[in-house]
Order: sequence, then structure tokens, then C-alpha cells
Amino acid sequence: MNGAPDLKLYVELAYLVAAIMFIVGLKKLSSPLSARQGNLIAAWGMGLAVAVTLLDGSMFTKFVGGELFGLWIILGGILIGGVIGAVWARTVAMTAMPQMVAAFNGSGGLAAALVSWAEYFKLVRELPAGTAAMNPGITFSPVLGALIGGISFTGSVLAWGKLQGVINEKPLTFPGQRPVNMMLFAVTVCLGAWLAFTGNPLAFVVFLALALLIGWMFVAPIGGGDMPVVISLLNSFTGLATALTGFALQNNVLIISGTLVGASGTMLTLLMCKAMNRSIGNVLFSAFGSATASGVGTGPGGIAKVVREVSVEDAAVMMAYARQVVIVPGYGLAVAQAQHVARELADMLEKRGVIVKYSIHPVAGRMPGHMNVLLAEANVPYTSLYDMDVINPEMERTDVALVIGANDVVNPAARYDKSSPIFGMPILDVDKAAHCIVMKRSMKPGFAGVDNELFYEKKTMMLFGDARDSLQKLVNAVKEA
Repeated sequence: MNGAPDLKLYVELAYLVAAIMFIVGLKKLSSPLSARQGNLIAAWGMGLAVAVTLLDGSMFTKFVGGELFGLWIILGGILIGGVIGAVWARTVAMTAMPQMVAAFNGSGGLAAALVSWAEYFKLVRELPAGTAAMNPGITFSPVLGALIGGISFTGSVLAWGKLQGVINEKPLTFPGQRPVNMMLFAVTVCLGAWLAFTGNPLAFVVFLALALLIGWMFVAPIGGGDMPVVISLLNSFTGLATALTGFALQNNVLIISGTLVGASGTMLTLLMCKAMNRSIGNVLFSAFGSATASGVGTGPGGIAKVVREVSVEDAAVMMAYARQVVIVPGYGLAVAQAQHVARELADMLEKRGVIVKYSIHPVAGRMPGHMNVLLAEANVPYTSLYDMDVINPEMERTDVALVIGANDVVNPAARYDKSSPIFGMPILDVDKAAHCIVMKRSMKPGFAGVDNELFYEKKTMMLFGDARDSLQKLVNAVKEA
């Protein structure tokens, strides 16, 4: 029996095992209790797929034949990429996790675009002399892979820049932007269709440049507050581009893994839109967050609205003698790195017999699960975390709702103000608690750029300052209460 077919069979079986590990890992990521295990399973599956790929087909033949140059290049790339990924993942601040996801997603899109480009050039080189006609059944995958991969790359780079603060996070708009974008996209698609039938390397470079431009133009009019949704959508783009490169290279594990990423990214995007009661079209084209908080702190007729402050001592007494306290973390908690002190405060209250629960809004923070990961770092039990649908019915029976750095997700205007950009978005009903304490540095609006009606309600008390410092003072005050 020839050895080559046996090796191919083993390779395909190994790819099947890797694909199963991806699916199991993805399933376990759906719960905080099993997320770490799921991440490890998927990572080992990817490691298996990479190792098997090195033994696949012609590469193994070249290795046995002593052609080691290409193999060393691949191993060098894996080593460099692995070190960068490991160091970055271990040192990244919790507030910078969304940026890291955007950067990694962009690198995936760039890789898919470059592989598609190389595959297209290879197909052109293999054409018989004097022949210019291409088989669209074969060239479709690399052309579409380059388009989607290019869009994902520049879109992710811009998303990273907005989240990192190196680019203004406000939506960048100009008159006639949509028609210009639609025309640019139409021209690019027509050029891609032509390339699928005609082998023209120079035109392919122009096509790839247009794809990169579309990615930038696609994300530019979207504000920083919607970046989590955009990153999720771009992640699905990268998965689709990866699957297309799998078709081009005839690699089953790329097809499967790319499809899984594309499908999960699409599902997550839709779920986030549902959590905000907005359509994907509204997220992409409404320039959400460009509104300015006109009339901040004023009511009808320009009458100044009253904000009530509370001292640390009074807030501590209020919570120390409460029956139930609900803590609502937001992005401000992540910025202040106050998760450990928040856990310490909860422990102090529980020792006094207070029931403490954490309420997580689906889009709190800057990426799905951001608050869950943050609180897990402080060893907050998963059983103490409550989804919005579960905790809202309890708010009327809650003595104190402690809002730490959250803003738009607790704005009551979302229920009734049809002129508000967040109208219709489900919120945490902290205003229904007996008392609401809001911890913020200032009265600055949230990502939506609108004033928060919660801050002026009679039951609301503001505790201004850095969240970690204020929480530490609360811990000390609760000890003495």
C-alpha cells in the first residue's frame, strides 16, 4: 500500500477531531462556568490543526525530501505570532480587551486577504500561455476572500483606533456618504466579478485596495459606543473570509473553523442588536453617538434640574442596614479597575446579613461578557451574577441599587422619550429600587451622548469621584457603621 494515501486519511481524521473540539469549545463558551474549559479545548483543537497542517500533502513530501526552507519560515511565523499573542494576552488591561479582540480580528482578515491574493496569482501563473480566461468556479473563492478579508482588516484597524483613543471615537460623516459608499461597493463588486473571469494581477491589486478602502469607509461613520457590535460583525466577516480561503486551498479545517466563526459572530451581532432594541441597519448607518447632550442639567423652560449628592458615610449606613443591595457594574468600573474593591464591599455587606447581587446588562462595558470577565477576575461567584431579565423584577424589592460607572443602560429615558437615540433599549430598572446611588467622576454623558434622567430623580444620589477610591472609602465606612 502506498504511504501517501494513509497519511492523507490520518490528516483528515485529525482535522475532524479538531473541528469537533472547536464545536465543543464554542458550546462551553456559552456559560461563564465552563468558558475557561471551552477556551482551552478550542485552543488545543487549533494547535492540533496547525500541527497536522504541517504534515499535510506536499508540505510533508518536501520535508522528507529535505526542502526545509519553507518549513522553517512557517515555524518562525508560528513562533513569532505565538509569542506576541501570549505576551499581549497576559499583559493586556481589562479595559483594553475589546481593542485586543479588534486587533486579532484584523490580523485574521489580513491573513485571509493575503492568502486569497497569493492563490489568485498562482491561478493566473498556471494559465496556459496566451490564455486569459479564468474558471470562475475556481477564482470565485480567492476573489471574494480578498474582498471580505480586506474589509475586515481595515475595519478592525479603525475600530481598534477608536477604542484605543488614537482616533476620534465620534462618527465621521459627510454629506452624500451613503451614496458614495454604495457606489464604491458596486464598482468593487463589478471589478471582482470581472476578475473572476479574467486573469489580471494588476487589476487584482486595485481590487484589493478598494476592499481596504471600503472597510475604512464602512466603520468611519460608526461611533465608539457601537464598536462592540461592529467588532462582532467584522469577526463574522473574518470567519467567512477564512472559510473562503479554505475552499481556495481545499483545506477542510479552514472551511469548518471559518464557518463556525462566521456563524457565531453573526449570531452574537444579532443578539447584541436585540439587547439594544436596534436593528443592524440602525447600528451601521445611524451615526449613533454623534448627538451632543444639549441642555445638560436643565428641564423644560431651561430650569436647572437638581442633582443630589450623598456622602460616603451616609451611603455606607444606607447599604449596611439594607436588606438587599444590587450592584450594577459598567465601563467606569473597568476603567477604575475597581472590581476587587467592589467584591470586598460585597463581602463586608454579606457579613452583616445583607443580600448582595450583581446585575449585568447584555451590552455593559465595551464587549459582550466584559463585566462577567472583570468580576470573575475578582473571584465574584457566578451564582451572584444576574441577567437583566432576572434582576429587573426584583428591583422594586431592592433597598439600594449601587451603579458603578454605568450610564446609558440605566437611563429611564429609554422607556418613554421617543426623541432619545436609546429609546426602546431594554434597561436595568435601578430607578425602581428604594434608593439609587450612582458612582461617577462627573455628569458627562455615556456613549450615546445623551443626558441621563436617572441622575435627577428624587431617589437618586450621586457619589462623585474615582470608583476605586470611593469604593475603598465605602468599605472603611461600612466597617464602622
